[in-house]
Amino acid sequence: MTEFEKQKLGKTLWAIADQLRGAMNADDFRDYMLAFLFLRYLSDNFEAAAQKELGPDYPQKIDGSVLTPLQQWYENNLDDVPEFEKQMRRKAHYVIDPQYLWGNIAEMARAQNPELLSTLQAGFQYIEEESFASTFRGLFSEINLASDKLGKTYPERNARLCKIIAEIAKGLKQFSTDSDTLGDAYEYLIGQFAAGSGKKAGEFYTPQRISDILSAIVTLDSQEPAAGKRSHLDSVLDFACGSGSLLLNVRHRMGLRGIGKIYGQEKNITTYNLARMNMLLHGVKDSEFDIFHGDTLLNEWDMLRETNPAKMPRFDAVVANPPFSYRWEPGEALGEDTRFKNHGLAPKSAADFAFLLHGFHFLKQDGVMAIILPHGVLFRGGAEARIRTRLLKDGHIDTVIGLPANLFFSTGIPVCVLVLKKCKKPDDVLFINAAEHFEKGKRQNQLLPEHIDKIINTYQFRKEAPRYARRVGMEEIEKNDFNLNISRYVSTAEAEEEIILATVHAELLAAEQKIAEAKERHNQYLAELGLPLLP
Repeated sequence: MTEFEKQKLGKTLWAIADQLRGAMNADDFRDYMLAFLFLRYLSDNFEAAAQKELGPDYPQKIDGSVLTPLQQWYENNLDDVPEFEKQMRRKAHYVIDPQYLWGNIAEMARAQNPELLSTLQAGFQYIEEESFASTFRGLFSEINLASDKLGKTYPERNARLCKIIAEIAKGLKQFSTDSDTLGDAYEYLIGQFAAGSGKKAGEFYTPQRISDILSAIVTLDSQEPAAGKRSHLDSVLDFACGSGSLLLNVRHRMGLRGIGKIYGQEKNITTYNLARMNMLLHGVKDSEFDIFHGDTLLNEWDMLRETNPAKMPRFDAVVANPPFSYRWEPGEALGEDTRFKNHGLAPKSAADFAFLLHGFHFLKQDGVMAIILPHGVLFRGGAEARIRTRLLKDGHIDTVIGLPANLFFSTGIPVCVLVLKKCKKPDDVLFINAAEHFEKGKRQNQLLPEHIDKIINTYQFRKEAPRYARRVGMEEIEKNDFNLNISRYVSTAEAEEEIILATVHAELLAAEQKIAEAKERHNQYLAELGLPLLP
């Protein structure tokens, strides 16, 4: 499917969502819409694997039959089902009872079957508990099919679901949908729902263009960025992964076999489920990713609590777009936490540096970390100044990139990207001031491909350019009390034109001379006409 067709599919599904959600909150309807899209993906993938497994034994669709081909095979081969499902768990990594496949659910919706809602509930439960527990456990926990938002009574809710699912099925039928296409449609819908979610969008979505910047940075060779992209990353971590789009962007840039394993952590249960669906929808196998539901700042993930340095997990790349200036309660115990012990605790009023230090702690010695933060981390005093100073003195801050304001759905403030390394070569900090390089939009400003290419090219080759980028030595930064405010080092203000008084005076005299000559000619004309002369 072409990019145009993918965009058309996304827009078709969004039009359906916009039409059908009615008075329902966009965030609530998003969860239903994306869950149904995910069910369609699981069904397509499972049926394709089943057809390959059964070969010529896979039945053809019987015209007029309400049963799907796989339902027919199950009914006719009951004794062979256990062995078949054993093979499917090994090859497709999951199974779905045919009655819960999208084809049957969509047919029930088309026929306005009064049992649709109960079948869908049973299907979600089956997928969570029977399909492949380690991957699907709790996946639909936030999809409340008994919600009053769908209707006050069972028949009302059932009728509403029939209409929603029938319209989605009708919209999808116009397109040949493979897993990549459904994954792209999923991403498109997440972006569209984010646009309508205001501040809540920051909980689950990083704008694609900003994601492009971070993913490009961490996939370049950490010690020699000019050498180009790394051939392989053993692991990549996003400790505030939202819907997982940033991790998927890194994977897309590295290629399908370019990353050993993807790791993500997310505190919000609904968003955590979105991230797992997003991984699977983009063809990431359950063995290729690990998304954990828990609080990053409290370090609730057992995998990351390993105290033995030799066994502690380390990552080739760390990317993150954590909540900006998040208020937290660190407590005395965290003061001795290995993540913060060497640098200190971020203040209660803003956990920005707590997030940064968490990710940096788990970075490999030759790894790269790129994190989006508010500009305050560059210049705020107190505990943050002490943390910033220590990071600079230890040579860990590699690059500071200032981005334009109003890029996010959730906030209009300008943000920066900090690039950190544990073993960086240059004894300076590269400042890139890209604040004025954007295209103005109606609601959000946009970064165009050329703006992103300029940022990445400048970072990769550590280029300097007037009013855009500059390499600044530690001596100058120390003179500025380790303040990293970008405008101190790269000002975008245009120099005022130098005024030379002698030149201005000469121009003025020449102008007066021209006026006098013009007046004299004019008076000659007036005299010839017998009219009063100008004084």
